[in-house]
Amino acid sequence: MFKALQLSRKDDQFAAKLVELEEAELPLVQENPVTLAVEFSTVNYKDALALTNRSPVVRKWPMVPGIDGAGTVAASAHPGFVLGAKVILNGWGVGESHWGCLAQRARLSGDWLVALPQGLSTRQAMAIGTAGYTAMLSVLALEREGVSPGAGEVLVTGASGGVGSVAITLLARLGFQVCASTGKLGETDYLKELGAHAVIDRATLSAPGRPLQKERFAAVVDSVGSHTLVNACAQTRYGGTVAACGLAQGMDFPGSVAPFILRGVKLIGIDSVMAPFEQRARAWARLASDLDLGKLALITRGIALEEALEVAPALLDGQIRGRVVVDVNA
Repeated sequence: MFKALQLSRKDDQFAAKLVELEEAELPLVQENPVTLAVEFSTVNYKDALALTNRSPVVRKWPMVPGIDGAGTVAASAHPGFVLGAKVILNGWGVGESHWGCLAQRARLSGDWLVALPQGLSTRQAMAIGTAGYTAMLSVLALEREGVSPGAGEVLVTGASGGVGSVAITLLARLGFQVCASTGKLGETDYLKELGAHAVIDRATLSAPGRPLQKERFAAVVDSVGSHTLVNACAQTRYGGTVAACGLAQGMDFPGSVAPFILRGVKLIGIDSVMAPFEQRARAWARLASDLDLGKLALITRGIALEEALEVAPALLDGQIRGRVVVDVNA
């Protein structure tokens, strides 16, 4: 038997609760199945949507949520992962259409897994989670476009959230000047401790604005979308790059093509869910080498499995800063 959070819906009645399940109940995997003894998971934005049923994230019922997991291989039919190996899971529809990792056991395809990089513990990997891995994918996208520390300020929106907090930490350690946009100006000291050199109120970006505004930023990492993303593009310098990786304000883009055709601004989409293995492995290797683990500890709080049910609505309401790590065995 193992503990898991399970979501169910019957006759439009939704329920989320802690249950005990048998390993035989884990869903089958057709190719290269791996059974994972989960040690740590996390609560991401998408997990919070699933746990609260505020958005139709879940595709099959019942569902065990948890798009992230890290732990030890307990059984494996995959040639790349032997018994006892430490691995990480991010995305691939887990927690949406396939049972996820907010549980003590998960059965997954080995093709979805990445070996835990040397120097990271499974807890640290989940402190990073999809949010931090997405932040790293965004930084890699900026690097591919030639954005260097000498180019100028980099704007990070949603700065006190998981993606934003890790993005600030990464960019600052790489030598970039980071401007953090947040709706929580009370977190200014926290953001500056992570490495932000300036902090601005998100209200300066979140309302409708002019198609072209004063050029300020060499690049942007945006996890917010909607008007915030539009205004960020409008303030990006000629030839700059904007990495769009989230939709906390909305998934609409109520803007103009002016920044793209008059200033040559590049808008790059960041997908963490279905990213190919090579990108994942590179992102995790860079996280292990580039991320200040001391700063990661500042970003992180730990909870027990059942507490994820309380954290989820608070996260969606903007009351959680940084990252939440779930000890599924606590």
